[in-house]
Amino acid sequence: MRKGLSVVVGAVAVALGSSADLRAHHSHAMFDMTREVAITGTVTSYAYRNPHVFLYVDVKGADGEVKNWAVEMSNVANMESRGIYLSTFKPGHTITVMLNPLRDGRFGGNYTSVIAADGKKYE
Repeated sequence: MRKGLSVVVGAVAVALGSSADLRAHHSHAMFDMTREVAITGTVTSYAYRNPHVFLYVDVKGADGEVKNWAVEMSNVANMESRGIYLSTFKPGHTITVMLNPLRDGRFGGNYTSVIAADGKKYE
């Protein structure tokens, strides 16, 4: 019985990847969770898919240069429980995103809230 259980557990681990890989996937270590910044810009694309929904937003800096920010959100089921659907954001919409920025300085972060083009706030 014990050997059979080991074989099943081993097969599941191989099929899913190691548990270390699964834990790493859910890490927020890349985000500076001690800071929250606001960005306002134009949606360039919206990837509504698992494992994470992503918003891509063009933001004009103080120097006039436009940078494309990658905003990581949660999975589709969590987004829908917050009222965020495939139709919520469209390219061309102007939105404001509150996010925990990436630690390495790249233009991106983990969203904490979004104010959509119609003024509705999603958290």
